[in-house]
Amino acid sequence: MIAALKRYPGRNCLLGAVLLALAGCANIDARTTEYVGAPHAAPTSAATVEVLRSEPTRPHARLGEIVVDASVEPPPPISEVEQKLREQAASIGGDAVVVVYDRIQPVSAYVSGPLWDRDIRTIEGRKLKGIVIKYQ
Repeated sequence: MIAALKRYPGRNCLLGAVLLALAGCANIDARTTEYVGAPHAAPTSAATVEVLRSEPTRPHARLGEIVVDASVEPPPPISEVEQKLREQAASIGGDAVVVVYDRIQPVSAYVSGPLWDRDIRTIEGRKLKGIVIKYQ
């Protein structure tokens, strides 16, 4: 791609546009932690994993938890966030994931401006936590 850009006189503009487009993309990052001493199940199909907002009444075991970090501007489609939850839960054998925390909150900060008049600005992100369960 870089070789192709060298052939065009407006390559700096094109490269800048590509980098800007990549920087503006919505992103989703997820981390899964299996609980120590919990049952360890074989992976399941992500298509069968349920995303729940409250703990089910039917008997189940807790397998672990998933923490999802997602961008806010631009936000990813909620269907992609749910799919990420399903994939992560399926990877440790879950039948469902119960969302226990879903907030938009500051995830970092930066300082801008001259030394005598600095301004602290925050960057917000979406934090989501789910408990992976296996029905018994």
